[in-house]
Amino acid sequence: MRVRLRGLRLGTRLVLGLGVLALVVFAAVGTVMATSMRSYLDGKLDEQMRTTQIAETETVKTYGNVKKVPQGWYSIVFAVQDGTAELKSGDRPKDVEDLGRIALEARGGDVYRTVHLYDEGTYRVRACAVVDGLVLVSAAPTGDRDSILRQLVGLEVVVFVAALIAFVLVGRGVLRRGLRPLSDMADTAHNITTHDLTDTGRLPVRASGQGGGVEVEELRTAFNTMLDHIDSSLAARTAAEQRLRRFVADASHELRTPLTSLRGYADLFRYAAANEPEEREAHLERMRAEAARMSVLLDDLLLLARLDSAEAETPLRKQDVDLGELASDAASAFAAAHPDHPLTTDLGPSPVRLRADPMRLRQVLDNLLTNAAVHTPSGTAVSLTVFRTGVVVADAGPGIPDADRARVFDRFYRVDDSRARKRGGSGLGLAVVDSLVAAHGGVVELSSEPGRTAFTVRLDGV
Repeated sequence: MRVRLRGLRLGTRLVLGLGVLALVVFAAVGTVMATSMRSYLDGKLDEQMRTTQIAETETVKTYGNVKKVPQGWYSIVFAVQDGTAELKSGDRPKDVEDLGRIALEARGGDVYRTVHLYDEGTYRVRACAVVDGLVLVSAAPTGDRDSILRQLVGLEVVVFVAALIAFVLVGRGVLRRGLRPLSDMADTAHNITTHDLTDTGRLPVRASGQGGGVEVEELRTAFNTMLDHIDSSLAARTAAEQRLRRFVADASHELRTPLTSLRGYADLFRYAAANEPEEREAHLERMRAEAARMSVLLDDLLLLARLDSAEAETPLRKQDVDLGELASDAASAFAAAHPDHPLTTDLGPSPVRLRADPMRLRQVLDNLLTNAAVHTPSGTAVSLTVFRTGVVVADAGPGIPDADRARVFDRFYRVDDSRARKRGGSGLGLAVVDSLVAAHGGVVELSSEPGRTAFTVRLDGV
């Protein structure tokens, strides 16, 4: 039975529960009303018998019997002596044993009883002592009382059944209306299951509507908040999967180029070894260059992977470093490698002490300076400025278009030809800069306009 009830809807179970509760209440009220009415009618009948017996007392004292008896009643005089009750006068019913026992009890005072006389029915009995040794017993039939009680119980049943039916129907309507918001939320949840969330980061449905009370409104708000959270999680997952796909595709493309070059130079090297020995060294040098290019690309990919999993493996080895000294070394290396880009430096207050990984921080400076040289025409001025919590690398080039600024730190992203460059890069340099600075607890800010592009590295959290 319990399993069957659990299979019912909440509204149906609530209606059944309210119906059972109402039935219990109605039964209790009906029982109290019937009992009270019976007690009232017995009291009225007892009072009538008492009045009648008071009027008959003198007759019994004088004549020893009863003269006037109401129709349908029995009035009997018992002579009580030595623990026995002997019928002395009066109309006697077939069954007088119970009346005799009641007469014996009346020696200590008036006695009221309800008895069932054989072949006669139920009677209300009153016994009272008249004089020593004589007891008057009156028995009045309870047929009228029982008839009234039956009518009352029948009326109660009809009224209570009608009230129960109305209560259940009205309660069902009220509960259905009150639980409708919950059904709407269930429909919303079922609607979500019909959508394919594999390649989307959006849940197109929300629990809407009003009403249902404060509790339902709180549940609706919590439900929508949960959907917003799932929506954000799905969006983040979808974006991560898209980045991963793009990253794998770009990495495959970038690795395929040097591998293809290596295969081609290897074929040329084999041909030169057999036919033109003097060209072998040139082909071998090109193979070394392509291998070095692929090695740099793989190192950057490995570094980015380690930075992405920094919770499991910390790729930084921090120590106390002088940012001004690192900037000076980076400036010297840049000047030697790119003599066609005049460099000005402002090392600021010395020393600028930070807690950082000197090799990775130097890599940040080298990547920013190289980026400035690669993506600007020959002769473009470059500047390196050190301040208390970071550095600024700026160039006087044509600037970065607005459409590209938001993506310059994406992996394998390259700015269009609107920004001149002498040779192509892998598109990982600024991505490595952004990840390394973030691993140090800092940020990289970009500002660009025609004639000035500046990358500001802030290491406030270091």
